Amino acid sequence: MAPTIGSPFRRTLALMAGAAILAQAGMSGIAFAQTTPETAAPGVAAPVPAAPAPTSPAAPQQVPPLQGVVPNSGPASVADLAEGLLDAVVNISTSQNVKDDEGVGPAPRAPDGSPFQEFFNDFFNKQQGGKGPNHNVSSLGSGFVIDPTGYIVTNNHVIEGADDIEVNFANGSKLKAKLIGTDTKTDLSVLKVEPKTPLKAVKFGDSSEMRIGDWVMAIGNPFGFGGSVTVGIISGRGRNINAGPYDNFIQTDAAINKGNSGGPLFNMKGEVIGINTAIISPSGGSIGIGFSVPSELASGVVEQLREYGETRRGWLGVRIQPVTDDIADSLGLDTAKGALVAGVIKGGPVDDGSIKAGDVILKFDGKTVNEMRDLPRVVAESTVGKEVDVVVLRDGKEQTVKVKLGRLEDSDQAASGGAAPDGSQDGVITPDPDENDDMDQPDTGDQVQPVPGAPAPDQHQGQGSPDAATPKNVLGLSLSLLSPETRTAFGIAESVDGVVVTEVAPGSASAEKGLKPGDVIVEVAQEFMKSPDAVAAKVKSLKQEGRRNAQLMIASANGDLRFVAVPME
Repeated sequence: MAPTIGSPFRRTLALMAGAAILAQAGMSGIAFAQTTPETAAPGVAAPVPAAPAPTSPAAPQQVPPLQGVVPNSGPASVADLAEGLLDAVVNISTSQNVKDDEGVGPAPRAPDGSPFQEFFNDFFNKQQGGKGPNHNVSSLGSGFVIDPTGYIVTNNHVIEGADDIEVNFANGSKLKAKLIGTDTKTDLSVLKVEPKTPLKAVKFGDSSEMRIGDWVMAIGNPFGFGGSVTVGIISGRGRNINAGPYDNFIQTDAAINKGNSGGPLFNMKGEVIGINTAIISPSGGSIGIGFSVPSELASGVVEQLREYGETRRGWLGVRIQPVTDDIADSLGLDTAKGALVAGVIKGGPVDDGSIKAGDVILKFDGKTVNEMRDLPRVVAESTVGKEVDVVVLRDGKEQTVKVKLGRLEDSDQAASGGAAPDGSQDGVITPDPDENDDMDQPDTGDQVQPVPGAPAPDQHQGQGSPDAATPKNVLGLSLSLLSPETRTAFGIAESVDGVVVTEVAPGSASAEKGLKPGDVIVEVAQEFMKSPDAVAAKVKSLKQEGRRNAQLMIASANGDLRFVAVPME
């Protein structure tokens, strides 16, 4: 039986092998046909010039060999570009002497005289490694040389708090670095080393010319392995990741990993158009979402740090808030754009009346302000003392005013809404981050509480012509004149003037906008309000004009201002 079974098996193998050979020949012909010029008929190999056409389609030997086909080589190589840039990218090693965590507590101790006392002491001394109250912590990052004399740019978070900074170059040499200046708002720092020979340096390019989809190359030192090159594209521009007041990040899918912070992002000309700073990642590794500080912002900061050791930013002296759709409608704007001036800093550059609370800044020094966060950046990038044209919307009309910029002395406090130069709790450019938290949420706790000693809300309803001192209901608000009694009841400062809100109707549009008893209506549609009747008359006028929202300037008890657009039902 075995020979009978074996013979058909061998024949089957032979047939399968022959079929495979024929199939391979056919596949080779198709592969070649797909790489020939489009003038060839589909599925037919283009004839070789000066060679006779094949006479027998069954002759696979006449088909040119597969290896003769020019393969697709993929995107153009960046090897030459990377080779000329690697030497300018450095590894930055830092060490910091820190205290041990205070919450750890003392090591367990055996009772004095216990036979285990010596064992316990020896064991826990070894566990602590003989450390005293302090120990060194090291970290790695990247940077790049911008001047052959030894100036190096990196991220502030790479060297922040370091007691010792060492720069490691691609050729293996190491140099101690001195911190020249740092800027926490853009997360940038400038270092200086003293090389014996000029260093390989790179220059900044113009990130404003980069488009989404442009190729970029990141070089850094991820995980301390040494110089590493990754390539990707620009995925987005103008990203705000809430890292600081001047967020305008470039987003890229070029891999940025641990240790890449502070490294450069190059365009295909070999110019630095970004400084790699942050990634979004659940694992700590790259998932293709990285962010770089654009050179259009970084280059000016770096130059100031080199020259002065600090930043010298322009200062406008205003507090601003976003222009919402409701506010835009109340102002007659076709779209929500610009930055709404909520207040002017006393003694600031525009305290002369050139810019007023209620103005909407549409352009600054020729640059369009599309949204609120655009203004702090363009002001900060401007030269101190420079006279600039500012286009504002005031009383429904655009007008241009000239402003001479001051200097933002304390950018840390200004950016966080801290104390202004005049001592008030006003941000220099942006409002206090917590100031408007209640603007979109009603205060359900005290919005229906009556003012001590004030008349009940319905006491004067039905009267034909109440005087200015009579509480009045407008937009779901019970309004009253400011008096010594209401100032005392709500703790309203003497500097605040206007019409006080004594009650807010639950579920009203005003309640939904966060208005509450004790708020003071200073203006309606940029017109100062002296009495409840004035508020009612202005709201009625706006309705007759076809406005859907009433823009109110609201003062808190301590005088902080904000604008609220309340729908007029």
